[in-house]
Amino acid sequence: MASVTRPAPLRILCIHGYRQNSGSFREKTGALRKLLKKHVELVYMSAPHRVPQTGDAAQGKENEAGPGSDEAPRGWWFSDTQARSFDARQQCQASLGLEESVEAVRTTVKDLGPFHGVLGFSQGAALVAMLCSLQEQSLEPQFQFRFAILVAGFRSACSEHQRFYGAPAPLAIPSLHVFGQEDQVIPDRMSRELLPLFQEPQVLTHPGGHFVPAASAHRQTYQEFLKRFQ
Repeated sequence: MASVTRPAPLRILCIHGYRQNSGSFREKTGALRKLLKKHVELVYMSAPHRVPQTGDAAQGKENEAGPGSDEAPRGWWFSDTQARSFDARQQCQASLGLEESVEAVRTTVKDLGPFHGVLGFSQGAALVAMLCSLQEQSLEPQFQFRFAILVAGFRSACSEHQRFYGAPAPLAIPSLHVFGQEDQVIPDRMSRELLPLFQEPQVLTHPGGHFVPAASAHRQTYQEFLKRFQ
């Protein structure tokens, strides 16, 4: 009897949240890796900016690097350029560090890619929306993501970032938006503000808080979204 050839796993670049790093985010998504292990390979990277230890944990303890992590907590940009801190609700004219973060993603894609898709959590999901915008504007030839998964994402409140949200048409990249109905860090209404930016956004809601859901009840939604890219 002929053997069945299993499709190669999808390679997904994982973008952690504020005050996390590649190691802590890998730990926090262990259940997701187990849920999808036959179908995906999750590759993690750390943000280039170290979050000052004396800074306020602006996105709550759920986002902090775990005790088992060797790396310092990191972030993709700071909304308060003087304090080098971040708050998703903070209105600001300019931020600090975003260009270096885009460069870091570009380098990771070059060195560790190619990747089929990209997954972001919290501040990382906000960054993913920006990366998708850059990709569709053909401003980053290194980025060739076929899909995006945004968990607890949001639109940046920084004025200089509004350029990412002004495309004449919704972003065509297939997207899955995941958010918790009891999320106290990034309320679901903030995540829903990203939906109009995408052409045909799919949504997965869960009754919990600020985390990446990976219960058996969520398996079908993840798998059905991903199977078209295999």
